[in-house]
Formats: sequence, C-alpha cells, structure tokens
Amino acid sequence: MTITVTRKGLAVSLAIAVTLIVAGCSKITEPFNDAPRSNTTNSTPADVITFPDGFSNASTKCDHGNRLYVAYHGDSPYAAIAVVPNDPSCRE
Repeated sequence: MTITVTRKGLAVSLAIAVTLIVAGCSKITEPFNDAPRSNTTNSTPADVITFPDGFSNASTKCDHGNRLYVAYHGDSPYAAIAVVPNDPSCRE
C-alpha cells in the first residue's frame, strides 16, 4: 500500500493544523476576568490542613464572620471552595 501526498492535500492539512494551533493559543491572550476588588484586604494567615500524598490539601480562614475552605489538588490552578456563613468560631 502506498500513500501519495499531493500538494493540495498537504496544504489543506497544514491549514487545518495552523487553525487548530491559533485557536488553542487564543486562550493565552484572554484578559483576566477577576471580580472587582475593594480596598479592604484580609492579610491574616490561613490555617493549612495537609493530607498525605494523593489527597488534596486544604486551608481555612475567617473573613467577615464567614469561614472559607479552599482545597487544591497538586499543582492544579483550580480549587474547590466552600463557605460556612456566620460561623460562630469566626468573630470579627
């Protein structure tokens, strides 16, 4: 079985590859869409909860009477977030 490559087929394949690469790179230039920020900063340290390898580490912190839990897994840029509103252990 022989495969013959024509110039037209090569050009179409190259055009598809370039289109996919350019479409994938468009995320890099997307601006951050963070929520608006106030001038209030809570710089108190968080309590870090470490788990054995293979499990997510977590941190907890009080902010304005609410307890926040954040869990990261490995070096992933995404986290799971949970909020306990009006936590009695969080005193302003």
